[in-house]
Amino acid sequence: MSKKAKIITFTTLPLLVLVIIFAPRWFHSSPDLGGGTQSTQQTPQPALSPTSALPVNVYVARTSHLSRGIQATGSLVANEEVELTSESAGKVIAINFQEGSHVKKGDLLIKINDDDLIAQLERAQFQLKLLTEQLERQRILLEKDAVSRESFDKVQTDYNMVASDISLYKARIEKTEVKASFGGVVGFRYVSDGSFVQPGTKIARLVDNSSLKVEFFISEKYVSLPLLGSDILFTVEGFSQKFRAKVYAVDPKIDLKTRMIALRAQYKNENELLLPGMSAYVTLITSQSANAIQIPTEAVIPEMNGKSVWIVRNGIAVAMPIQTGVRSDLMIEVTQGIAMGDTVVTTGLMQLRAGMPVAMQQVE
Repeated sequence: MSKKAKIITFTTLPLLVLVIIFAPRWFHSSPDLGGGTQSTQQTPQPALSPTSALPVNVYVARTSHLSRGIQATGSLVANEEVELTSESAGKVIAINFQEGSHVKKGDLLIKINDDDLIAQLERAQFQLKLLTEQLERQRILLEKDAVSRESFDKVQTDYNMVASDISLYKARIEKTEVKASFGGVVGFRYVSDGSFVQPGTKIARLVDNSSLKVEFFISEKYVSLPLLGSDILFTVEGFSQKFRAKVYAVDPKIDLKTRMIALRAQYKNENELLLPGMSAYVTLITSQSANAIQIPTEAVIPEMNGKSVWIVRNGIAVAMPIQTGVRSDLMIEVTQGIAMGDTVVTTGLMQLRAGMPVAMQQVE
């Protein structure tokens, strides 16, 4: 190879390498020049046009019955409840109930051994029979002045003492029997057949939950309201429905520590669904309305100066300021701003703008 050819080769070779490396980048970054390679950069999607309809779910406002009142928390209390205990000492010889069973007033639940008392009672009854005959003979003789008044009085005293002993033995025998003081459900038993019990030994718990008392507290500022006889609505864990009861008693003294008023309402516990001790979330009803307008809580937009909702008129979104009242977990009362039949938007609230067309997908 000549010297001139070597110079050309070594001069053009680096240039050729640079062209091979950078040529693809130049083609991709340059505009399409008659059949050149298209750019691979993706074009961003256009934003929603002002004329495009936004799909939303709506709720048609309608009237319903609504109770307004004072919120409080309370507890369910049994109508009657007692700890059954033994009144005498002795061995348990009979258990006549099943745990968790219903019993009637006067049913015999526990029997304690009373053999010694029965024997003493029978002895006293024999003595009384003998003294009764003696007293009758002494009375006849006294009328005939055949005996002194002192002799008659002595027999009369002996008779009265034995009669008193009989009453005492009967009372002691009665205390060996633990009976149901009212009808209800007897709970777990704490003694067994053959146990030796002392006075005060716990036998079982007896509860009457055919009706329940709802005990709750409200602030002293409501003392001027007509509390006695008021209706309440309350809910409990495990049940979705609301229960109704009536206030039958108001504590005559305000608690000095909490400044709260204690109230009790009576609830008829049909089928014994609810149990004493359950917590209750209470609404003391102060007023009621049959034509209240309520909407889903998610439709309300909080603002600096109040609250608002979006409503649909002729397919167009319109912002409407509102005033609200009573609120529950799912619904809120609207006291001003919308009327019955207004279509309230419940979804897509952050995307809406005034005058934007909307397409109603789901109507409630």
